[in-house]
Amino acid sequence: MISETAALGLTLLTVLCFAALSRRLAMSVVTMPIVFTALGYGGFLAGAELFPKDAEFEILHLLAEITLVLVLFSDASQVRFHHLRMSGGIPARMLLIAMPLSIVLGTLVAHWVSPDQPWALALLVAAILTPTDAALGQAVVSDASVPGELREGIAVESGLNDGLALPVVIIAALAAAEASGVMADGPDNLIAFGMAQITLGPLAGAAVGALAALVMDLAVRRKWVTESYRGIYFLSTAFLCFIAAELIGGNGLIAAFVGGLTFGNMRKSASKFVSEFMESEGQLLTMATFLIFGMVLAPAGLDHASWKTVVLAIAFLTAVRIVPVVLSLTGTKLRWRDKLFLGWFGPRGLASILFALLVAEGFDIPGMDEVIACMVLTVLISIVLHGASAFPIVRAFSKDTSDDSEMAASR
Repeated sequence: MISETAALGLTLLTVLCFAALSRRLAMSVVTMPIVFTALGYGGFLAGAELFPKDAEFEILHLLAEITLVLVLFSDASQVRFHHLRMSGGIPARMLLIAMPLSIVLGTLVAHWVSPDQPWALALLVAAILTPTDAALGQAVVSDASVPGELREGIAVESGLNDGLALPVVIIAALAAAEASGVMADGPDNLIAFGMAQITLGPLAGAAVGALAALVMDLAVRRKWVTESYRGIYFLSTAFLCFIAAELIGGNGLIAAFVGGLTFGNMRKSASKFVSEFMESEGQLLTMATFLIFGMVLAPAGLDHASWKTVVLAIAFLTAVRIVPVVLSLTGTKLRWRDKLFLGWFGPRGLASILFALLVAEGFDIPGMDEVIACMVLTVLISIVLHGASAFPIVRAFSKDTSDDSEMAASR
């Protein structure tokens, strides 16, 4: 059995090595989620009680929520409205057409695999596994070789689908609890709850983001703020968007994304501190989240894995995702390869982890162990496949860009 001190030392040594090799690893199929999930699950830390045994899920829940809020806010702050207008049809189609189709198709597949379970539980599985997490293949959304409309389409979709899925997750969990005869506390009016989540959240995020941008610009002009405190200001703004939305009954995740979008586009001062913050503190949070996911949730989920959960995991990462996305993009000027790329690049990560923990902690639903197992398998497979395919995809786009430049020069 490894001691807590040795486990902490091993973790820090891994962080040290990953940081030292980060540039080389960025040009490989080895990603940060792969490394730290493997470290957590690989057995080296299994014997070390780094966290209280009865609080591990709560710690992972809190860490995943904090990390997701920061990722949503920071990613959105780097999306520009004028670029979004040029490619706005792509994320709109993926959110308004592909996402509902994915939930419907996922519900049908989940019920087909487990016909003895209620339809509400199948809907819950689909709602948990539909949201995407672009952070699992950061190279795709940050490399200029990938066309801007595709990168921003992925960023906006992954930023908003988390919040849009949450009301469906809550409604499905309440319905699944009722179908199994378990009493669960929930909103009195589910329709009003869902509408409040998707309307009040954006309003709160936009208001906080706009005010924070104005104050930041004023502080920069008057030379009131130091460079080191800009990152703290950024951090506080992200969480204030989330909390403001939650206080008025809106969705905090949508608020974080809309707040970041507003903050990034209204701010006139330099924005270097945003990328610097997320490349340091943000990366550490993501590392910790996947480390604890590998330590705590992966073993618990794999203990209840079966052929059904394997089939569902593969289906949600392939047909359930790709078919609706390709259908939603019918009629656009995108090439078939671009449509398939957008369909394939739908990694599952922080949002699915967070939603599964939220339901497990708040609802006593029979069959929840299998739902957790399905989520764990989907995220694990996604970490490997999407992480490993991100750099080859970027390299393929880079080659196309180079070939197009050569053809233009030859003319």
